[in-house]
Amino acid sequence: MRQVSSVFLIFCFVAVITGCGQREAPIRLGTNVWPGYEPLYLARETGYLDKTRIRLIEYPSASEVMRAFRNRALEAASLTLDEALVLLDAGLPIKIVLVHDISHGADVILARPDIKQIAELRGRNVAVETSALGAYVITRALQQNNLALTAIKIKHLDVNQHEAAYQAGNVDAMVTFEPFSTRLKELGARELFSSREIPGEIVDVLVVHKDILETRLDDLRHLTNSWFAALEYLKAEPQRAAMVMGRRLKINDEEVLASYEGMELPTYQQNIEMLDHGLDTLRQLATIMSEHKLIGRDRELEQVLSSDALHQD
Repeated sequence: MRQVSSVFLIFCFVAVITGCGQREAPIRLGTNVWPGYEPLYLARETGYLDKTRIRLIEYPSASEVMRAFRNRALEAASLTLDEALVLLDAGLPIKIVLVHDISHGADVILARPDIKQIAELRGRNVAVETSALGAYVITRALQQNNLALTAIKIKHLDVNQHEAAYQAGNVDAMVTFEPFSTRLKELGARELFSSREIPGEIVDVLVVHKDILETRLDDLRHLTNSWFAALEYLKAEPQRAAMVMGRRLKINDEEVLASYEGMELPTYQQNIEMLDHGLDTLRQLATIMSEHKLIGRDRELEQVLSSDALHQD
């Protein structure tokens, strides 16, 4: 019996050192700090998300998330739809497999209290993150107020640098979002513009490399299931969920819940509908970005959407 056990142990040892039966490395999913992505971390903290299958990696800014995704340091990334279009325009074979949220006021332009309207930004220093989102929001705000981009002085700063720049007096206004906007408002910053004025145009999505959708479908389905489980937890236990998320976002529970008032978190069924039948704003967004030289000519946009990670076999 001892001989059989020894042979079995030797077999197991050989299997381990040769890699037999080993699980694939977890899918690396990159995000920046944003309440719309926070249910991912809530899923991890509540145990819905298996950390051996999905590894969440937080970056200081969306710019760094995009860079890591381009360099294949990430298999998946949570980005705004306009940022996904920039990746597509650069020729990356990507798939959008989940809609995280739709912003209805959560993305804002804030300014010093003496600046009361967008027109007063003429000649002023405006902090804009070096990502598609920052460029898109400031472009749309200026467009609606009949100002050219050349009318303001753009300061390219990642969103986590805005607060320090504001306090130092280096910028007069910022394109920003939660939780940074709450902190800036506490310092006296005034809201001039929000995504409420461009309804449906700021959408956050989960992007993956096309080959990851083809080869890691089960893991991606686990990820999307975990996401919707976290949304249910947030709905059923808002105070407990806010306490968990607030620790990461560095804002209090009430501010966490208030941040969700400025966005819609689409349900599973709404996701199926949007991904199967097309996001209403996808082509409109691509047209606007193309007109303002943020991307080149339109590509076959509908093919970038996939609900495969939502459907269960």
